[in-house]
Formats: sequence, structure tokens, C-alpha cells
Amino acid sequence: MAELRYPIGIQTFSKIREEGYAYVDKTSFIPTLLQQGQFIFLSRPRRFGKSLLISTLKSFFEGRRELFKGLAIDTMCMDWTPSPVLHFDFNTGLYSKDDGLRLRLDLSLSVYEKLYGITPDNRTYEGLSGRFETIIRAAHEQTGAKVVVLIDEYDKPLLGLENHPEIFANNQKTLKSFFGNLKSMDEFIRFGFLTGVARFSKVSIFSDLNNLKDISLDDRYADICGWSERELIDTFRSGIEALAQKRNEYFDTTLEVLRSNYDGYLFTDGGSRLYNPFSVMGALDSKKIDPYWYSTATPTFLTDMIRDHRIDPTDINGSHCSRKELLQVDIESKNPLPLMFQTGYLTIDHYDEELDEYILRFPNREVEIGFAENLLPTYLEGADISTNPLAIQKFRRELVLGNPEAFMARLEVALKDLPGEDQNESAYRAATYLLCRICSLESHTENHSYKGRSDLEVLTRKYIYLFEFKYNRSVNEAMQQIINRDYAGRYALDSRKIYLVAANYTNRSNENRGLSYEIRQIN
Repeated sequence: MAELRYPIGIQTFSKIREEGYAYVDKTSFIPTLLQQGQFIFLSRPRRFGKSLLISTLKSFFEGRRELFKGLAIDTMCMDWTPSPVLHFDFNTGLYSKDDGLRLRLDLSLSVYEKLYGITPDNRTYEGLSGRFETIIRAAHEQTGAKVVVLIDEYDKPLLGLENHPEIFANNQKTLKSFFGNLKSMDEFIRFGFLTGVARFSKVSIFSDLNNLKDISLDDRYADICGWSERELIDTFRSGIEALAQKRNEYFDTTLEVLRSNYDGYLFTDGGSRLYNPFSVMGALDSKKIDPYWYSTATPTFLTDMIRDHRIDPTDINGSHCSRKELLQVDIESKNPLPLMFQTGYLTIDHYDEELDEYILRFPNREVEIGFAENLLPTYLEGADISTNPLAIQKFRRELVLGNPEAFMARLEVALKDLPGEDQNESAYRAATYLLCRICSLESHTENHSYKGRSDLEVLTRKYIYLFEFKYNRSVNEAMQQIINRDYAGRYALDSRKIYLVAANYTNRSNENRGLSYEIRQIN
């Protein structure tokens, strides 16, 4: 069997098919897409296959049937008559510059103006929007067919500009003008498909184009991007087997490692759990488990939002959000959950029908640990231990080997870097939790018992650690709370050693200033 070729970084359907790269067949979605309406919008995280889907649609509407031989759509009754396709890709461009978006649009429009013989002398309309309208009319008149408009990553000129409000506003205005006349051009348009990461609530395509259908939370299209486990095994079995051999593991063991690191995305409550294609291909190609998707971009705008609005990171996993909130992103909002969901840092855990809300969680280990790594330095400014693998390994080693005293001594040093204005009980709990997640330790905050909720519980193969944090109180008070509320009760039948860890950080100007703690082993 020939070795699999992984199309890492390749988003062109024709190149994948012509050059023999592995391809997970998503063409069965095309007929149902065409039945949904004239304009369709799909939101999915970056590097999840949106650009490949756009490219696949482009090849279909160009009538290139030879590329689809052997795929699902090849056996369906379809109209393969070519249509003129206008493809706008916003993936590239320097949108943080004042004229970055206008230059990108000018370049794209110039390509189609040259194709259809449009010059400044014979343009019907001026301006970016007018030039767009002129191209649509010319393409229809010269081919006799209605036009297909494909727009990839429409929101790229907006993401990451939260700290540049003037440029954000200018880009927003430019997009509103550019997309503004699509509605009036529908008689010349056969089909329009737009993708993006986030659905910004104040961008024209959603407020003005009222016949735009959003399929982002539609169960019928839950699997249109991303890979189910069956698709992964059917297409990449030999790659998984090679990775298992490299890791000296059974196939099922390696599959479980891939599952815990890269699976878990659920985009509708009626869909199936999906793998991140980019990360899976990276792991199979290099035969190494690493954070491939997360390392491609640091979500500084999200970590800044969480820090600026004083959001407790321990509240994020298991958070609640309504359907309306998930579908809209307002740059002025103090709620990071919709943006975290749409950008892929949170996913749907399940839907509560009675409350009409979604419960969100981190999809997998890659995302949860990566997010903790980016967020921890905002709590421990100066220490920056999250970028020091030796320091992280030492923290992990102390708990794994049953040495909580050494762990707390290291923690005392790290917490000295917590900014004074952020010093409180929840901040210390959050910093410790983030640190434990970076250490790949099973960690839970506010676990419920019949008498109360513990601050932090950390579980290893041999040990259980129950933490209670206080601020400007006392270690004795923290320890008594652990005992009186019986946080250890749920582990009464557990064979692991249990440590109670009571901690208090005193910020008063006295001889006891700093972190103090008491540790008790109770079994």
C-alpha cells in the first residue's frame, strides 16, 4: 500500500485530487446545500476545513466533474453545467493596517475585472461595492449563466483588532459597503456561500442580507467540516497504525491518545464528536503528539478579554450560553463565551432543553492545556513559568511522586509574582488550577459534596490532593473547612493516598506576609 500523503496546509481541492493526497469525502453535502437557499453562511474554527470546502464548491460550480470521480457526489443526479465563480479569500492580507482591507479587495476585484474586460473607462459603478456589482453583471452577461459568489473567512479583517478600535471600525464599514449590494443583485446570482470563524452581529451581511441562511448550528451540517472517528479510521487507518508502531502501542491505545488530544468538537447538539483535521494530520505525518492546531496562533485577544473583565478561568469549563448568544459576537461585549465557542476554544457539551441553553467545555487536552499555558502568564507576570518546561516538570513531579510540601514551596515562589491589584482568593485558586492543567494533571474546581464545594482537587495515579484557599484569613480556617465539609468523603473507598492542603495568602504588612499552608495525610 502506498504511503498516505497528508495535505497539510493544502486547501485547494483540485490539487488534493490531482496529486493523490488523502481526502475525507464531504461532497455528499453539496446537493443539500443547494437546496437550502441562495445565500448560506457557515461558522467554524480556523484550520477546520472551511477553505477546502469553499475550494470543493468552486470546482463543482466550474463543472470539473473529473475531479469528483469516485466520490459520493459522482453517483448523484447533479447539474454539472459551469457557472462563473467569484472567489474572495480573506485568509491573506495585513488587516491591522489602515488600508490593508481596501488593498486586498482592490487586488481581488482587479483579477476579475481583467478576466471580464472591465477597465476604469467602462466601469458602470465606482467604489469597491460598485466594482463588485459591475463584475457580477459582466460575468452574467458574458456567460449567460448566473454567478456563484464564494467568500472565505469574511471576518479575518475583524478578528484580533479588539485593541485597535479605529481600524476595526474602518474595516467593519468597508465590509458593510462591499457586501451591501448583494441583496439587490440576487437576480444575477445562482448561489452564495460565506464562511467565517465568528458571526459579528453588526456586520452588514447579517443585518442587510435577510435571506442569508446560517447553518452553523444546523444538525444536518454538523459534520460538514472536521472528521468523525469513522471517517478518521476509514481514511487514515494506515497512518494510525504507523503512529501506533512508532509509539509501541496497540492501535486502540493510539486511537484513544488521538481522541483525548484532538477529538471532542461538537458544533450542534444533534451532531457527532469531531476531530480537528489539522492536528490529526500533523500527528500522523510527524508520528508525534503535539499541539499542532493550538500552536499556530495564540489567542491573545481572548486571554486579554478574560483578564480585563476579571473572568474567573475556573468558571469557563462547564459554562452556560444561550443559542442566541452563541450565534452572535459583539466586539463590545464582556462575555467571551460566544467568541471562544466560534473560534474553537470551547465546544458544546450538551444542550439543556428545559433552560434552553448550551453547556460548553474545552473540547480536548490540546485546547485546554494550550489555553491554560497562554492564560497563566497573565496571572504570574514576571515568573513566566508556563514557558519553562523544566519548571513545569518540577511542579508535576512533586504531585505525581507524593511530595505536596515541595509543590507548595514552589507555588509560594510563583505566587509572589501575582499583581497586587489581582490578589484575592479566586485569583490564587485560578493560578494554581491553570498551573496543574499545564502539568497535565487531572484537576477539578468547585467539586460539589453534600456539604459544600472544594476549591481545587488534583488527582494522580497514586494520590489525591484537596485544596482550600483563603486570602487574608488563616490556614486553620481553611483546614477546618476541608474537614467540616467532608471534601474527602467522596473518596472514602478510593485506595489512593489523600492529602488535605490548606493555604492562606496574607498581604498584610506583618511578619507572616506571604503564602502559608498546612498539609495533612488522612489515610
